[in-house]
Amino acid sequence: MSNPDFDAWLQTPRGQYLLAWEQRKIDAAVADLFGFNAVQVGLSGLDLLRNNRMSFRFCCGTRAGAGCVRFDGTDLPFASQSIDLVLLPHVLEFADNPHQLLREVERVLVPEGSVVITGFNPYSLWGLRRSFSGHLGQMPWQGQYLSVSRLKDWLKLLGFETRISSFGCHAPPVSSDAWLHRWSFMDTAGSRWWPIAGGAYLLPAVKRVQGMRLIMPRWRESMRSKKAMVPVAQKSDHLHTRQ
Repeated sequence: MSNPDFDAWLQTPRGQYLLAWEQRKIDAAVADLFGFNAVQVGLSGLDLLRNNRMSFRFCCGTRAGAGCVRFDGTDLPFASQSIDLVLLPHVLEFADNPHQLLREVERVLVPEGSVVITGFNPYSLWGLRRSFSGHLGQMPWQGQYLSVSRLKDWLKLLGFETRISSFGCHAPPVSSDAWLHRWSFMDTAGSRWWPIAGGAYLLPAVKRVQGMRLIMPRWRESMRSKKAMVPVAQKSDHLHTRQ
């Protein structure tokens, strides 16, 4: 969750390229999510929730710090149904038990709460680089890349409803700014011709609770009862009186 090697890699040209795309997508994904408590799990040195308007936003990681809650990497230190938004930026692919972490996210989220996940796409040039690099011990190729389809299956089993996912970073993972700029045309072409082959993705989902019923305002019930009690004019009595 707090990975110094990954934090350092984000400062490289490849990392900055990835981070710029993800920050734009996260900004758009969390802007209209409302509630009281929002938590960012991992990457404590970055304020990825900057565009969210919840009153209490904080981070959670394996290292404590200013404004950051510490946890052991498996169990989130929050009460059940106490969080409105959870952001998981590249957390699941480096977690020892990603499925257990998702179960914890489901536990702490309130009904209709949201989770936003970012990760590396295994079905991309970045995923191909990981498979054939021969340097799986180096960051970020050492992660367990999870496909969007697998995450959707996991989330569905936990009662989440997934929203439309986004893919980006279609340029190959070259190491210099100059080469990333030369390949920048692939971001435009890839978004149109092979959108699901981007090197990174963002997947939002909402926690649904079966059997929930919306409580309507009580004034509607009172108006309904008053309407039912309105007397009906008796035509026969009226005619008898006239006679």
